[in-house]
Amino acid sequence: MRHFTGVILLGLLFCWSALAAAESLPPTGGLTPEMLGVVINDADPNSVEVGQYYIEARHIPAENVVHVDIPGKPHKISGEQFAALKAAVEGSLGPDVQAVVLVWTAPYAVECNSITSALTMGFDPAQCRNTCAVGRPSPYFNSKSRRPYSDYRMRISMLLPTESVSEAKALIRRGVISGFRQEPASAYLLITGDKARNSRARFFPRPMLIRNAELTIKPMRANSIEGKKDVMFYLTGLPVVPGLKTLEFLPGALADHLTSFGGDLLGQRQMSSLR
Repeated sequence: MRHFTGVILLGLLFCWSALAAAESLPPTGGLTPEMLGVVINDADPNSVEVGQYYIEARHIPAENVVHVDIPGKPHKISGEQFAALKAAVEGSLGPDVQAVVLVWTAPYAVECNSITSALTMGFDPAQCRNTCAVGRPSPYFNSKSRRPYSDYRMRISMLLPTESVSEAKALIRRGVISGFRQEPASAYLLITGDKARNSRARFFPRPMLIRNAELTIKPMRANSIEGKKDVMFYLTGLPVVPGLKTLEFLPGALADHLTSFGGDLLGQRQMSSLR
């Protein structure tokens, strides 16, 4: 279960390096519509509605849309079921597609792997023997590649939850807006009193202002923040994060709490990442 957030955390490690080096990097583009695949579950009406909305909002080519059938919204699927899903995705997408977005809330696990890490790096049954053990190394870690599939045969995958159609559409609109405006923002990187969930604090960059992004990096010792209206990054390590409703997350913001079960999206053991 700890590895449900594996791909997200891998991306966050890139963020530390990217933020620290941003002032010296030349301007670079992100994903284009031709580089992104969209996977829709035809057995889930919310997936179909939100998926179509995403396709139109992001101008995704029709040939980059994959339709699958996963009935019943299971929280997790077996390795055999995942093999069929992965074959359908890989068999439908061309070589220029570098990343995929799965448009549903569940399934979000393949046995003990997150569905996103399994799709990106391959299902790892060995992880189920000890979910706290070190996983497979990623060739994409610390890479400068902008084309992970072309260079490493890895399609970075993301999950777009659809429990609420209105909230999912609002998320998509915020993503579109984030590409067209820039305003002063802050990255709040919290060093909490929770030792077990504070292990990544040593990777946090130093305090700085990245002028060309109007972004202030603010590592701080605190268990939470409240009342901030300029949040672009909020990274903490607590089983439950208080004060979220007092914060204003800017379009395109990234937020993460490091827990064992945050990726158990519909579970009850700790705060779900859906929060």
